[in-house]
Amino acid sequence: MSRTGVEAKLPWSSVPETIRRQVAVALGAPVVRAMRIWGGYAPTPTYRLVLADGRRAFLKGTFAESNEFSRNALLFEERVYRELAAPLGSWMPRLYAGFHHDDWHILILEDLGPKSVPPWTPGRTRAITHALAAFHLSTLAKKLPDWLPGPEEGLGGESWTRTREESCSFHHLAALAGEDAQEAVQWLEMISPLIEQLLAQPTLKQEPYAILHGDIRSDNLRFVRGRLCLFDWPAIMVGRPEWDITAFAQSVTVEGGPSPEQVMAWYAERFPVRAEAVDCALAWCLTFFADRAWRPEIPGLPRLRRFQCQQLAVLALWAARRWSLPSPNWARRLLE
Repeated sequence: MSRTGVEAKLPWSSVPETIRRQVAVALGAPVVRAMRIWGGYAPTPTYRLVLADGRRAFLKGTFAESNEFSRNALLFEERVYRELAAPLGSWMPRLYAGFHHDDWHILILEDLGPKSVPPWTPGRTRAITHALAAFHLSTLAKKLPDWLPGPEEGLGGESWTRTREESCSFHHLAALAGEDAQEAVQWLEMISPLIEQLLAQPTLKQEPYAILHGDIRSDNLRFVRGRLCLFDWPAIMVGRPEWDITAFAQSVTVEGGPSPEQVMAWYAERFPVRAEAVDCALAWCLTFFADRAWRPEIPGLPRLRRFQCQQLAVLALWAARRWSLPSPNWARRLLE
């Protein structure tokens, strides 16, 4: 299997033998081959397993050396698989087993095969986008579990004013643009009143709500024979679907696929998109990545900041086109 990440991931042989035996018991057959899965942005141990009887499974886990975020995320994700099988069963892999042993927490899931995208061809992108619209429509305006985070909790933490202050009036953020840093500062200051106005609007907190994945991108989905499956659910929430699809649209473009406008147009073929909700979602996403792209590297996640810089650039270019603003030429440097 090709390696597309540089995060440190344990080889299967380094997983304690007691854990490997427990996996075999849980699956009813020994593991004869385990391939590490690369491509995400965290060092979580992940493997595609082949069993002695020919069956396959996907395993992810945390252990003592995993950070607190990863451990909590896996606990929450197991709850999603166990308690949301009824509304989401056709949209996520089957949970085969989950267990704790020593300092390990293991989830064993249906193996959905290798990555489906990229490349983001127009035909495949449209099909996946239509499937995402169907995913959102499947729970839209229905009674949803009270324990899922809502818009207030899921979207309330971003602040453009705080980002300006903590980045030294955008200078730390603008430094990512190299010799175009001054242009970046001017553009970010120019867009500030509009971003703050959109963030203050209640549009993304207005019903009807649906279940949102919260982190839809290529490494968190599989599209096989017309079936879309989503996994990695710790960011799940309840809210307006425009937030979910706006974040997805820019990630497609970052990975060389169609423009975010085209992705949104395909989505609108199947879902009644509200333009004002897209504006608010775009402002929220721009704020999120402007707040993070310039910060120090996170230990164990060596590719994350680079990806966030690219996302910020695509969002800034999209915002300029959508809101008829001067083109942020500085943002193109972040894509180099």
